[in-house]
Amino acid sequence: MLATWTVVFISFCYLGLLFAIAYYADERADAGRSVIASPYIYSLSLAVYATAWTFYGSVGRAAENGVGFLPIYIGPTLMIALWWLVMRKILRISKQNRITSLADFIASRYGKSALLGGVVTVIAVIGILPYISLQLKAVSASFTTITGGVPGADTALWVALILAAFTVLFGTRHLDASEHHEGMVAAIAFESLVKLIAFLAVGAWVTWGLYNGFGDIFARAAAAPELSAMLAPLGGVAGDYSSWIWLTILSMFAIIFLPRQFQVTVIENKDEKHLRKAIWLFPLYMLAINIFVLPLAFGGLLHFPKGSDADAFVLTLPMAGKQELLALVVFIGGLSAATGMVIVETIALSTMVCNDLLMPVLLRMRALRLTERRDLTGLLLGIRRGAILLILLLGYLYFRLAGEAYALVSIGLISFAAVAQFAPATLGGIFWKGGTRRGALVGLSAGFAVWVYTLLLPAFARSGWLPLSFLDTGPFGIELLKPLALFGVSGLDQITHAMIWSMLANVGGYVTVSLLRAPSVEEHRQASLFVDVFKRPREAASPRFWRGTASLRDLYDLLARFVGAQAAEEVFAAYARVRHVERSQVQADADLVHYVETQLAGVIGAASAHIMIASVVKEEALSLDEVRTMLDEASQIIVYSHRLEQKSQELERATQELRAANERLTELDRLKDEFVATVSHELRTPLTSIRAFSQILYDNPQMAGEQRAQFLAIITKETERLTRLINQVLDLARIEAGRAEWRVAGVDMRALLADALARMSQVFQERRIAVQLRTPERVPVVRADVDRIIQVVLNLLSNAAKFCEPGRGRVEIGLIEEGGFLRVDVRDNGPGVDARDREIIFDKFRQAGRSPAGGSGLGLHICRRIVEHFGGRIWVTSGGGKGSCFSFTLPCADATLSRQAA
Repeated sequence: MLATWTVVFISFCYLGLLFAIAYYADERADAGRSVIASPYIYSLSLAVYATAWTFYGSVGRAAENGVGFLPIYIGPTLMIALWWLVMRKILRISKQNRITSLADFIASRYGKSALLGGVVTVIAVIGILPYISLQLKAVSASFTTITGGVPGADTALWVALILAAFTVLFGTRHLDASEHHEGMVAAIAFESLVKLIAFLAVGAWVTWGLYNGFGDIFARAAAAPELSAMLAPLGGVAGDYSSWIWLTILSMFAIIFLPRQFQVTVIENKDEKHLRKAIWLFPLYMLAINIFVLPLAFGGLLHFPKGSDADAFVLTLPMAGKQELLALVVFIGGLSAATGMVIVETIALSTMVCNDLLMPVLLRMRALRLTERRDLTGLLLGIRRGAILLILLLGYLYFRLAGEAYALVSIGLISFAAVAQFAPATLGGIFWKGGTRRGALVGLSAGFAVWVYTLLLPAFARSGWLPLSFLDTGPFGIELLKPLALFGVSGLDQITHAMIWSMLANVGGYVTVSLLRAPSVEEHRQASLFVDVFKRPREAASPRFWRGTASLRDLYDLLARFVGAQAAEEVFAAYARVRHVERSQVQADADLVHYVETQLAGVIGAASAHIMIASVVKEEALSLDEVRTMLDEASQIIVYSHRLEQKSQELERATQELRAANERLTELDRLKDEFVATVSHELRTPLTSIRAFSQILYDNPQMAGEQRAQFLAIITKETERLTRLINQVLDLARIEAGRAEWRVAGVDMRALLADALARMSQVFQERRIAVQLRTPERVPVVRADVDRIIQVVLNLLSNAAKFCEPGRGRVEIGLIEEGGFLRVDVRDNGPGVDARDREIIFDKFRQAGRSPAGGSGLGLHICRRIVEHFGGRIWVTSGGGKGSCFSFTLPCADATLSRQAA
């Protein structure tokens, strides 16, 4: 055992560390540098779901039912997969309406009903009290166990008072409940890490310290007759599928509707995108913190005698093994699990009590004259702090009255069943416009009444506060009304039985009453805002169904009463900036009324804000027909706007296409001018030579025969050059215009290369250039135009001959099959092609800088167009002074056919 003062000192040091973390996070937030603006911190804060129930109670339930503890964690895992559909919608609605709590959310959906918000608050407080008592019981029991003290309620009372003080210190710093409690979230995220590390540490020690791993523990459990049954698929109650199904559904609702979960998931959310990370990180956390539950349960059952407290195995196992430091770590982990839940839960409940229960009542009490007081901030903070203390004391009271009669898990399930009553009104409210305030009230009241009758009253009966005959024979001896076998339905576990009847009453009442009467004007408006939240842009203003008059000064004074003069001035200045007007030009119109109401909602809740706005605004009621007309007009405007946006997008695309076409035409016009100028220059050069030498011959008829022959030879050469240029220009024009004739047939490239080489033989002989042809014996046929391919080969051979030095030149022609293509190489030992010229020589009228024989600059460009037309490509490689190799490829016939088929 550890000394009491040691445990107390360590506990206070730990609480001090939490306060330091919270204080640091708040200071960072005030400086504009948020600590919690991280998806990882957000995901860890969601792990407040894992309370002392998880830390201690899961092992206790596993010790009774084997894997029967799993539905409590399977449910959240299944539900979180739907969060992008459900929770993202709740988040979007809450951000746009400055929702402060779950009660505020439900009240806002159904016409900002103060009565409905109050009912939700009462249900939440009463329903969560068992859960808070669970935490007090767990901390009290673990403290008694680790110190060896005498069990009693005094420890639980001190825990309640200390947690109340701690929660007040850093849980009610901000009056605006829709602001983020940065310090609280940071502390909760840290506690989530602490309890996970502590649980993993004790689990690993039991698994590999006391035993020899998972296999050893499960083998020993299977060998023990009293434990083997718990290894069945559904645990100790094998075959009880209804229990598993309802526990799973119950926990699916709990991950959304527990007030603390709504607080950390919705109210404290900094960025909607954080959900993406939480969707996989939170289930991973749940898996990690449950991986050692069965080894701890079986380890405790094997180690301790029958009848030992299974809820305490997590702590008693290391103490029995003389691992006092590990036991202290476990105690701190359990303290983290309990304090994290209590802090967030009481903050969420105190906000609900203040905004949705007390303030609507107080504001309607004219004797208090609260609407005339200039500053209500102190009153609001006092209510919230008092509510925190009262809630924790009520939790302690429940612990004294009924908590001793149940194991930890059973207490938690009672609270789960209570918050599940919020599911029909909430989920129906965000997906069904037909839900009404009356329907929600009837459904919630009926479901809660069944919960009280089938779960809460039996807890008091087992604790001796009600006669046991109430359970055995029913009230007044009416067996059909037995709370554990209502209307004769027996054979079900208590939770399943209660959930079936409460959900029947809740859903039946909600749907039936909603269908009997149409929603009011305000309900219809709120239903449209909630259900259609994704159909409007986030920045879009909500439709204002408001007609009346308001005073700018009254609105300002009203806001200043609740947030202070400085904050009110900042709100009005921010509104002016949004409207792009000066502060003095702000008008008290419908938009300002809604804006002020929204700001107030973040302080006192939507229902109370609606009451306060009504006290300073003279509003003329709108009839339902007028609202429907507005909605129809708004719908038509939305449809027209959508169509206009589509037309705008189409116009934008057409404009871009026209712009691209214009740029293309401009480029083509430039290329045309360049082409004409180049052709004119190329034509002028041979024509000038022909004209000059012809004129000389005409003016000198007595010219010597040898010189005359020389001039005639020049004229003939220039004529041939002019003819080639004209043919090339015409050929290129036909190709680019798509009017060229292509006579495609099977081509034997070996025969084609031999034919081309024969045509060029005279040129090679005159220049004394050695030629070598290398082709394989058999090559595939290609599909092409023989004349066009010969034109390509002749051009390459002509260029090779042109660039080779006479008498020392060497040209090699090769034919190679590779990858479904035939490749033709024409290699020479000329000067080569510079790297900077290897691409431009295939452009029109572009030649290499060292071309020795001029030319039109069209030959290689025409070659490229021909080769590419048949699916090949052409390129040049050069060794820089060591000759060049012009290569082109053509697809083999088989490859061509396969591509065409594809």
